[in-house]
Amino acid sequence: MTPRRKQRLTIIAAIGGLLSAAVALMLFALNDNIDLFYTPSEIIEGKAGTKPAVGQRLRIGGMVVPGSVYRNPQTLEVTFDLIDTGPPVTVSYNGILPDLFREGQGIVATGVLTSASAIEAQEVLAKHDEEYMPPALAEKMKGIKHVKPAASSGAPL
Repeated sequence: MTPRRKQRLTIIAAIGGLLSAAVALMLFALNDNIDLFYTPSEIIEGKAGTKPAVGQRLRIGGMVVPGSVYRNPQTLEVTFDLIDTGPPVTVSYNGILPDLFREGQGIVATGVLTSASAIEAQEVLAKHDEEYMPPALAEKMKGIKHVKPAASSGAPL
């Protein structure tokens, strides 16, 4: 191999190493900002063979179980259960809930897993359209009864 080719190979290897290190550092820095999405069943039973660890940030989506909403009268703390096709997961949230939040409604919450079946949410988002649902989830949820929100009920929860 000629000295010129050795020099080119060394430069290419150095650039490749620097690019690999830069990508690795970016992924490491973004690791704390990644919120994986889970359903209540996936939190309890695991997703692809792995269960989320206590203390992990995550997003959870499901339907609010009718009759499970409890509001603390002295504070803004609210607890409620979420369900999809399996066991429920308890979500606690301290703050003002969205206007579309109600029992039987789909929501997405971002928070930290505090135990195997409980989440401390920092953000709660209410879904406004329950008409579309992925076919696989719709098939699983056929036997589950959900209360549809009343069209013009002005009563607070």
